Amino acid sequence: MKIILCCVAGLSTTMMMDSMKSVIKKSQKLDIDNFNLMAIPVEQLPQEIEGTDVVLLGPQVSYKSDYVKSVTEPLNIPFIVIDKATYGSMDGGTVIKEALIAKRKQELKSQAGGAN
Repeated sequence: MKIILCCVAGLSTTMMMDSMKSVIKKSQKLDIDNFNLMAIPVEQLPQEIEGTDVVLLGPQVSYKSDYVKSVTEPLNIPFIVIDKATYGSMDGGTVIKEALIAKRKQELKSQAGGAN
């Protein structure tokens, strides 16, 4: 599962990414080998979007939501703006859950809607 975390320069999202990796490694259900996590500046999203399952947007760049939507929506890739409190506490577990749920919802939507 490819997850891209976007922020201004990729610095704070790198800390969130490390928290997420730690949660995955400690999990009995998840395997780190099944995840590809990237932290990038939001402007790099078009170059990195290929093969992505979920895009996570740091709350400090939530004003870029329309831009992210313009990149992800044509490809049917879900994106989430991470909640400020979750981000502030670097709660990688909650963010992983949200990413997995978003991916599953997108899969179900695609199955139900066919080519929508």
